[in-house]
Amino acid sequence: MKNKSLVSIVDFSKTDYLKILSTAAEFEKNSYQNLLNGKVIATLFFEPSTRTRLSFESAINRLGGRVIGFTDSSSSSVTKGETLYDTIRVISNYSELIVMRHPLEGSARYASEITQLPVINAGDGANQHPTQTLLDLYSIQKTQGKLNNLNIVMVGDLKYGRTVHSLLMALSEFDANFYFISPDELKMPDEYKLHLEKTGLSYHESRDLDDTINEADIIYMTRVQKERFSDPIEYEKTRNAYVLKNDMLKGTRNNTKVLHPLPRVNEIDIGVDMNPKAYYFEQTENGVYVRQAIISLILGLKS
Repeated sequence: MKNKSLVSIVDFSKTDYLKILSTAAEFEKNSYQNLLNGKVIATLFFEPSTRTRLSFESAINRLGGRVIGFTDSSSSSVTKGETLYDTIRVISNYSELIVMRHPLEGSARYASEITQLPVINAGDGANQHPTQTLLDLYSIQKTQGKLNNLNIVMVGDLKYGRTVHSLLMALSEFDANFYFISPDELKMPDEYKLHLEKTGLSYHESRDLDDTINEADIIYMTRVQKERFSDPIEYEKTRNAYVLKNDMLKGTRNNTKVLHPLPRVNEIDIGVDMNPKAYYFEQTENGVYVRQAIISLILGLKS
């Protein structure tokens, strides 16, 4: 992993995933370590972010590093017409590693090809969000005690949801059973279903969450992303397709946990927050430890 970019979850192997998770567990026990003393990390967020950006910054600060960058493109020279190529080439002179979120699919891969620094993809359009996937794996492992042979119910925006795309690719290494619950307009793209077919894994598609919720080990909720729709009418048609409420969890398994990459709009009723099966706020905390692990391993500060 040393000096290697993390652009897509498939850039790393199953062995790499497990190494990151074990290192994250070490950081959870002792999160404040001075491993990044004297090092500068660039966080380039061309698109708004709360959890991803702040958890990366928290991870870097807890490791004694310095953060430079911007929180949206309006505070950068992009507003003056600067190209992504020029931005990356310039920032490469100021830091040891680049963390980048960008609205265009493929942007992180492009950035990794024009710099000698490792690049961590913090989300590129509807494509991939690999660090979210790794914190999701850590959350699943913590709550289930394993990653193999679990029933994963993915709900909501499966078409544009980069978190579910990355998570599917990672969990396919652990023989998961997938249940896709979405309106027809937001179904899981064919390329991901073809991947499961090629690997011999099963998946089931439905519009009705009640069909599968009692089979779930993990219920992975997603919001319908308004920013991915060019037609506001299409967004309004699907935005309230699924709302998880407390009474829907009554017949679920004892080990069932509800995850969500956040932010939520109204797809999880606030009444679920106090349910012991809700795990999405703990999930965000796990992001700090996992991102500490990723940064430390990529920079060769852990082995």
